[in-house]
Amino acid sequence: MMDILPGTLPGILLGTFLGIALGTASGIIPGVHSNTLAGILLSLQVTLLALLGPVALACAMFAALITHTFVDAIPSTFLGIPDADTSLSVLPAHALCLEGNGEEAVRIAALGSAAAIVIAVPLSLLCFYLLPALQPYFDWWIGLLLLATVGYMIVTCDAPSWALGLFLVSGMLGMFALRNAFLSWHLLAGGSAILMPLLTGLFGISVLLTASRGTVPAQQFRGIRMENKTVVKCSILGTVAGIAVGWLPGLSTASANGVLASVIGYEKDRRAYILATNAANTANAFIGLAAFFALDRMRNGVMVAIAELPLPSFSDLMVAGVLASCIAYCITLYLSRSAHRLGGFDSLLLNRIVIVFVVLLSIVLTGPFGILVLILATALGLVPHFINLPRVYCMGAIMVPVMLYSFGIAWA
Repeated sequence: MMDILPGTLPGILLGTFLGIALGTASGIIPGVHSNTLAGILLSLQVTLLALLGPVALACAMFAALITHTFVDAIPSTFLGIPDADTSLSVLPAHALCLEGNGEEAVRIAALGSAAAIVIAVPLSLLCFYLLPALQPYFDWWIGLLLLATVGYMIVTCDAPSWALGLFLVSGMLGMFALRNAFLSWHLLAGGSAILMPLLTGLFGISVLLTASRGTVPAQQFRGIRMENKTVVKCSILGTVAGIAVGWLPGLSTASANGVLASVIGYEKDRRAYILATNAANTANAFIGLAAFFALDRMRNGVMVAIAELPLPSFSDLMVAGVLASCIAYCITLYLSRSAHRLGGFDSLLLNRIVIVFVVLLSIVLTGPFGILVLILATALGLVPHFINLPRVYCMGAIMVPVMLYSFGIAWA
C-alpha cells in the first residue's frame, strides 16, 4: 500500500498556482513536453521538498500537466509544432491558422479540454473504484482493438497498399527509436524524450517543409463555427477515448488520436477533430492519476515523478487538477487573442525559425541519436505529401509498438 499524506489547503493552492505557471511556460514553448518539466522538477526534488513540502510539489506537477494540455494548443496551431500527445491535431489546427482562423482553432481546443473536465472527473472516480478488479480482462484486448481500428482505416483508404506500407514502415521507425532510446541524452527528460524528435519529424517539420509560401494571413475570430450537438458528441467521443487509453496499459493519447481519426476524420471535419483530440488529451491526464492510485501503474512521466515523492491523497491532486483546468482555460483564451500579431508575417521565415528551434531542442533533449531519429522521421513524414495520403498512417510509429506490447511480443 502507498503511504498517503493528508493535504492542507495552503499547500494545495500553492502547488496548484505554481504548477499553472510552469505548465503555461512548458505549453507555450514549442516542442517541450510536460514530462520534460516533471524531470526538471524531480531533479530539484530535495530543494523543492524543503521549500514547498510534498503536497505542494506533487500538486504543482499535476497542475502543470493539466495546464499543459490546454496551453500546448497555441504552438501547435500557430507554429505547426506537434506535442507528443496531440501530434495529429496539429494538422487541422495549423491549417485553420493558415486560413486566418487560428484563434478559433485554439478556442476549440480549449473548449474540448474544458468539456473533458466535466465528463472525465466523474468517470475517473468511477474507474478508480470499480475497474481494478476487472483489469486482467482488459489488458489483452487492447491489441485486438487497435488492430481492428487500423485495419478499418487501411481498408477504407483510397490506396490501401500504400497506407499499409506507410503504417508498417513508421511502425518499424517507432520500434527503432523506442528500443534504442537509451542512446539519447537524458539531461532534462526521461526515456520518453525520444518521442519529441520522432513525432515532430513525422507531423511537424515534414509539414513545415511542404507548407505554402507567402505571408501568414490576417487572423480574425468570427466565433466558434460548430453546432452544439457536434460539440457535445465530440466532447464525449474524445473524453471516452482519452479515458480508455489512459486506463489501459501501453497506450497513450497519440493512440487515441489514431482511433479518433478513423471515427471523425481530421481532414473532413477539422474543427470536430481538434475538439475531440484535445478532450482526449486532458481526460487522459485525469484518468492517468486514477490509474496510478488504483493500480500503481504510471501512465506518463509526471506520474513517474510524483511516485518518487511522499504521496498526498488522490483527492488533493484531483482538486489541484480541476482548479488548474479552470484557470488554464482562461489563460488559453487570453493568449489566443494575440493571434492577430502573426498577420502579414513571412511564413517561410517563420517556418525556418521553427525548424531551427526544433533541431536545437532535439539536440539539447536527445543528442545525436535524437537528431538521427528526427532526420529519419522527417524523411518518412514527407512521403504522404508526395503520394497524396493522409499522415494518420504515420501513427504506426506509436501504434505498432503498443500492439506488440499488448500481444506480449518482446521487441525491446
